[in-house]
Amino acid sequence: MISVLISRLYRTDFKRSIADVFRIQVVSNSDVRSPIITLGSTSFFHVRINNLYVVAVTKTNANAALVFEYCYRFISIAKSYFGKVDEESVKNNFVLIYELIDEIIDFGYPQNSETDTLKSYHHNRKCHEESAKITVQATGATSWRRGDVKYKKNEAFVDVIETINLSMSSKGTLLRAEVDGHIQMRAYLSGTPECKFGLNDKLVIDRNERGGASDAVELDDCQIPSRRPNVKLPLRVIATVNEIGTTQVSYVVTVKANFGNKLSATGVVLKIPTPLNTTTVDCKVASGKAKYAPAENVVVWKIPRILGGQECTFTASAELTSTTVRQVWARPPIDVDFQVLMFTASGLMVRFLKVFEKSSYHSIKWVRYLTKASGTYQIRVSFWDVLL
Repeated sequence: MISVLISRLYRTDFKRSIADVFRIQVVSNSDVRSPIITLGSTSFFHVRINNLYVVAVTKTNANAALVFEYCYRFISIAKSYFGKVDEESVKNNFVLIYELIDEIIDFGYPQNSETDTLKSYHHNRKCHEESAKITVQATGATSWRRGDVKYKKNEAFVDVIETINLSMSSKGTLLRAEVDGHIQMRAYLSGTPECKFGLNDKLVIDRNERGGASDAVELDDCQIPSRRPNVKLPLRVIATVNEIGTTQVSYVVTVKANFGNKLSATGVVLKIPTPLNTTTVDCKVASGKAKYAPAENVVVWKIPRILGGQECTFTASAELTSTTVRQVWARPPIDVDFQVLMFTASGLMVRFLKVFEKSSYHSIKWVRYLTKASGTYQIRVSFWDVLL
């Protein structure tokens, strides 16, 4: 039997019997798989965790992303307070849960949901001095952070992380070259300082202002989608495959690093496809290790590190089972995974990073660039038939 453990109504247009509608129409209906269901003018947003449902109900056109963000934030807060979220823990902490709900929701609108602030308020509410600090924190401009935070070593880290989406033809023509990225910052700074960082001029914030600047980097809320023909490719892959009759395939694959010799690509993995009727593959490499993976019908070539300007070559011969009818091979592209530190494919650069704090303490700033690909860097292969 499904029962309601916690319930809080913020509007007069709902009754507690609305839970029965959810139980009958959603929980008891195995055909319902969507996390959102609308019945008449009422919408149910639900998230399931263990044997519980966290449900938000509205009759307005609410922002679905915001509702789910609140549901998951509520689950995260509950975990931080009493660990596992299940029926027993909810029953044992129902008073605390009601207190938390009243803190983070006001008339149906989400308020302060920072775990550190909530814990500080809950554990120190009997102390008048601490309560005064918490009140300022919860109602001030920086409700997410206390002003008396101290660090022995004041440091700020900015990471510019880019992912390359590449599709290249067998003739070396770019079919698609995109860079998706984001900027992350971790601050270990005392007090409540103001941080500013500046980017280079190859930047467009408003799409309407792009005009003819086709090589500019488009910035949208610290997301870096760059679609332009002159994306800097860190690795160049040239592959040639010869199909010798119906029983053998030979491979020659060359990887070249297109960046300075002070940089290096790490974790380089190439997945080179083989025909479905491959029995064995004889691989020869000067750098890294190559091994045939029959379960995936690929040869996996792993190179721990490639220095800038370095070339690595892979040669192999695949033996095929003899068949009277030539099997159709889809000839999929080569997948390349890698990471390159201190390299940006989009050309985005952080020009300065400044920290302003009223005590004017000395701070250490770090900026790191990372360009990577994981299953999104694909090179099609040139095939030649050699008839014997």
